[in-house]
Amino acid sequence: MKWLLGACLLCNINIAMQAQDVVTLSIEDALKEGLEHSKELKASRSVRESAEARAAEVSTALLPQLKMEASYRRLSEVDPFEVTLPTSQNSFVISPSIVNNYSLRVGVQQPLFTGFRLRSNTRAAEYLAEAAAMDYQSDESNVELQVQSAYWLLYQARETHRFIRENVRRTTAHLEDTERLVTAGLATRNDYLKIEVQLGSGKLAEIDATNDVRVAMMNLNKLLGRALNTELIPGTMPGHRPGRELAGETEIGEMVSHAKNSRSEVLAFNSRLQANEATITAAQGSWWPQIFLSGNWYYSKPNPRYLPTRDEFLNTWDVGVVLQFDLWNWGATSFQVEQAKAQLNRTQAYSDLLKTNIEVEVTQSQLRLQQSEHKIEVAEKAVQSAEENARSINDKYKNGLATSSDVVDAEVALLQSQTSLSGALVEHQLSLARLKKAVGKDWQVLDE
Repeated sequence: MKWLLGACLLCNINIAMQAQDVVTLSIEDALKEGLEHSKELKASRSVRESAEARAAEVSTALLPQLKMEASYRRLSEVDPFEVTLPTSQNSFVISPSIVNNYSLRVGVQQPLFTGFRLRSNTRAAEYLAEAAAMDYQSDESNVELQVQSAYWLLYQARETHRFIRENVRRTTAHLEDTERLVTAGLATRNDYLKIEVQLGSGKLAEIDATNDVRVAMMNLNKLLGRALNTELIPGTMPGHRPGRELAGETEIGEMVSHAKNSRSEVLAFNSRLQANEATITAAQGSWWPQIFLSGNWYYSKPNPRYLPTRDEFLNTWDVGVVLQFDLWNWGATSFQVEQAKAQLNRTQAYSDLLKTNIEVEVTQSQLRLQQSEHKIEVAEKAVQSAEENARSINDKYKNGLATSSDVVDAEVALLQSQTSLSGALVEHQLSLARLKKAVGKDWQVLDE
């Protein structure tokens, strides 16, 4: 009864699947869509653009700064400045009381020497922008690996579903043959029930496999930015070249060396190390005097440089050199330098740890690839043996020379061998993808 309910559910699921648009997708198209629609990459791209904008912003400190300042002030009433001559009883005003003050100043300042602080800050920001660009490339590699994993897991889920469906079809045929044998007296009712139970188990397994396909498709659709219920069919088959020579220690050593020198994560840490060194130089800049060239143009009413004071707009200008020097700041500069050096040591430690992890990652990925090669060879032979065994047992059963248990065991063995081979092929593709990511995109790991 359970398998009957399961069959009804499976029928409903199949009808829903057929009502949807079916999209056959190659691995290349899946990777392209994944990179275009990845939310992770959009966030990473924003970080990269922000770092580039920050580098451009910091570099402007090296250029002349032009500023304008305008103000208005209402002053309280005071007595005007008057003078009375000894020879006259009358006084005259030298400086009137002007209560409305207007001022406009346009100034330009150009740093001449800042103890290498501005130049070092600019270099640090540029290195951090380079690191952000390398981080983006690393995120691209991660997204590609996620898409490939989801793609091949969907392929494996669909293959498993196909194998189980074929198993159900064959078991149904065995059940019909058994019914004829029971009628002819060549099989018992118990034989019929054994195969009927096996058929029910197969249909339940088919329901589970159908659900696994739906989940795998949802995961891939999420990465591709498609509607989650889009029906996807992998159009690329797993590639495998039998008889390939396995990599030796020399080749693995070359791959490790290449990964340590060219992986985007390593390049990002190298840029951060250079940024930290520039930050140390910038912090040390406070030990040097700061020199600026400045110029100002004033347009004021009244202009304080004109005497006697006039209630009219007048313009003046000035040009000069400004020297600034911190004579004592309670060791703030030393503390800033210590912080920058500590950050450099921290980055260096993480960089060394990353290179160690890369060596482990490359070696493990290569070993897993080799393991998948062996698994494929064994699984292919197992499938050939299981297919021949199932065919032989089926012929014997029809002639009354094998039992229903033999048929059930043969079908189970065939299903397991087919599933194992599909899993080995998918494992091979994933191992290859992980190895390419571990070594770097520009390294030709295998000629498929």
